[in-house]
Amino acid sequence: MTLIIVAMLILAYLLIATGHLTGVNKAAIAMFLGTVGWVIYVCWGADFVMQQHPEAYMEWLAGTAPTSDTVKHFIYNNVFLTYVGKAAAIVMFLLATMAIVELLNNNGCFDFITEWIRTRNSKRLLWTITLAAFVLSANLDNLTTTMTMLVIMHRILQNSRQRMYVGAAIVLAANCGGCFTVIGDPIGLVLWGDGAVTASRFSAYLLLPVMLAWIIPTVLINRELPDRLDTAWSPSPYRGDDTRLNRWQRVVMLIVGIGGLWFIPTFHNITKLAPFLGALCVLSVLWVVNEAFNHKLIQSDQMTQRRIPISLQYGALQQLLFVMGIMLGMGVITETGVWADVAAWFDTYIHDIWLMGVGAGLLSAIVDSFTIAISNISLYEVGVGDTSVNGAYWSVIAYTTAVGGCLLSVGSISGLALMKTEHVSLAWYIKHLTPKVLLGWIVGYVLLWLEINMLII
Repeated sequence: MTLIIVAMLILAYLLIATGHLTGVNKAAIAMFLGTVGWVIYVCWGADFVMQQHPEAYMEWLAGTAPTSDTVKHFIYNNVFLTYVGKAAAIVMFLLATMAIVELLNNNGCFDFITEWIRTRNSKRLLWTITLAAFVLSANLDNLTTTMTMLVIMHRILQNSRQRMYVGAAIVLAANCGGCFTVIGDPIGLVLWGDGAVTASRFSAYLLLPVMLAWIIPTVLINRELPDRLDTAWSPSPYRGDDTRLNRWQRVVMLIVGIGGLWFIPTFHNITKLAPFLGALCVLSVLWVVNEAFNHKLIQSDQMTQRRIPISLQYGALQQLLFVMGIMLGMGVITETGVWADVAAWFDTYIHDIWLMGVGAGLLSAIVDSFTIAISNISLYEVGVGDTSVNGAYWSVIAYTTAVGGCLLSVGSISGLALMKTEHVSLAWYIKHLTPKVLLGWIVGYVLLWLEINMLII
């Protein structure tokens, strides 16, 4: 049965990697892996439990005779729910941040970005919009940030080729920005939740490398753009049907939303509770502020229900299901003992986290950055040396998979969103963007090596 589950994992990797060709949704693949894998595990649960948890199972039986039902109850209560809890914590955090973005967007809090980049100068527009994506994605979900910036860009730029370049720069900035904080990317959340990293140390190691990985390709992308862009500036969207906030009220909401997310690491350090509780707390406060500012419209029944773009809703739902499915799938692989065997093989024949990082980054470009990252994280538990708390291994995997996922447009959900919204082909991306991203990835990786081995930090 272990071979069957491993075969399912390999097949899932292949289907995820070729999803842009086959049209098979990667979220559906992940959910199938996560659900069917656990069904197979439960059907042969006695063998797996006696292999992985013999002492805990005997203690749980407390002298009663083992039966097929007792094995299933033990797996459900002592094994399965552990992985469900970890996955649910990540999904709940993403759900809270997506709701925060919707509240801010519905009240025009991101209109400031449009005003900020009101220019035809290619250099100013490119760097302004990518800087906004980099900063926002450090606090919000990568996909949500990417889609928000792509919508803003699409309204401004009229030339499709220019949109393809700027859109690719936005995806890179969002993925790099989300990589260096524990709340900006699901992988950072997983590492933080597992106790593998601390928020401040994680950011200290990754900030400069990801900035290089973002800045170097963006400089090269800027050279592909003309000095003056084909822009069209429409007036700010009319929002009188659901919000009439003035500028200072929108600033207050933006501070509450983004500033509240900055407080989450402190909240976690003080309470030791799951970070998603802090995100839900921020969402609840922002919700109250929203209703206080818009109380006249609400009371007069003038409030209409606004929605973020349908593409973002669909993409956000896909990401939630994808994360849940992949984490459940990796959980069942872990419980078969396969990851422990793979880790032992790496320790024997490779024993170099930097080579493993290169392999993880290249695979991220082909398969999917989150899938490869969570696979590599599942190999080891928090221990000593490179896998200790704030060990080099965690930073290496976080960096190489996040930036490596941008080497190809199919390496991340944000990249796939760019392909759909701006009709970017894989061949065009490989020709015009991959060499630029690869250069930034290598330079950033070298800096990360210097930081860790030369004790710069």
